[in-house]
Amino acid sequence: MSVAALFRLVLAGLLLASQSAFAGTVLIWGDSLSAGYGLRPPQAWPALLEQRIVDARLPHKVVNASISGETTAGGRSRLPAALQTYRPSLVVIELGANDGLRGLPVPAMIANLQAMIDASREAGARVLLIGMRMPPNYGPDYTSRFERAFQELAKTNKLRLVPFMMEGFADKPAYFQRDGIHPIADAQPLILDTVWRELKPLLR
Repeated sequence: MSVAALFRLVLAGLLLASQSAFAGTVLIWGDSLSAGYGLRPPQAWPALLEQRIVDARLPHKVVNASISGETTAGGRSRLPAALQTYRPSLVVIELGANDGLRGLPVPAMIANLQAMIDASREAGARVLLIGMRMPPNYGPDYTSRFERAFQELAKTNKLRLVPFMMEGFADKPAYFQRDGIHPIADAQPLILDTVWRELKPLLR
């Protein structure tokens, strides 16, 4: 083998090793708040995240597999197939809002989230957990237990946590669509900034 051919072989090996070591897929596993309900796909925060990753020259791609109306039970049942298909290096779990809006039992939500955390880690992925809060009309007991569930899961599993993705604008009706639940396009960069603070360290 010539020196030139050997050099090309070594260079190809180094490039392949570099890609294997650093490239990864960020899987967004959420509900309508991440699926971009009522928005054009490029306006939703996961699409903005993908552009920010490109701008930061980080070797990751984003797969947004969020579904409007998804509950933690639905997400739990779908996740194994998605982990096998996408083989993510990082899973962003943004589920629980629909459990809360339907008044589903908090312990069941915790069990479903824990199962998704375990499945993601067993597949070799890191996990970022995104929390949610319920409106006060659900009562202080339920809203407190609901919010605390995400904090306890993050602590128990030693996860990075985004306590509330709508931090800073949840009390401002102008940032929401007519249903009062789903943020408008102008709110998506604010969501991204909140998520990015906890997500960026996981991309290094």
